[in-house]
Amino acid sequence: MDARIRPITPADNTEMADIIWTTLAQFDACGDGFAGQDPETRALAGAYAQPRHAYFVAEWDGQLLGGAGVAPLAGGDRETAELRKMYLRASARGQGVGRALLDHCLSAARAMRYAQLYLETLESMTAARRLYRAAGFQPLQQPLGQTGHHGCDRWMLLSLSRQPPS
Repeated sequence: MDARIRPITPADNTEMADIIWTTLAQFDACGDGFAGQDPETRALAGAYAQPRHAYFVAEWDGQLLGGAGVAPLAGGDRETAELRKMYLRASARGQGVGRALLDHCLSAARAMRYAQLYLETLESMTAARRLYRAAGFQPLQQPLGQTGHHGCDRWMLLSLSRQPPS
């Protein structure tokens, strides 16, 4: 699937929030401690229109397929960004859309001069974890920062100084 990747706009907020909530429900990850409860979920375009923030959506044939963003890690150091709110419609998974979004986020994080990129995920999100490992992310034994996502049970980190895998 050859999706178009572009920055999020306010017109995308509602549809992207629905994708996030639907995906979290598919993985039994609703409620406190998960990203769907974050206030920014309802207004991603505004939340990511700040310095050192970026959020991208994937679009194909006029429909949003998913999105992903980069922002400073809450409670982390200035050199660490977090990969945030990376969610795709079920129909877009396994089609290269996730990799395209991740590549845009990696490029944005490097352009914003972050040294490393952190993420939180779930053991049950096996395809996502495979994608992250293929991109060079390494597993951590405990979370970094203070994201409030205590429902996540897997944490990973990527050094942005190394070249991405080909």
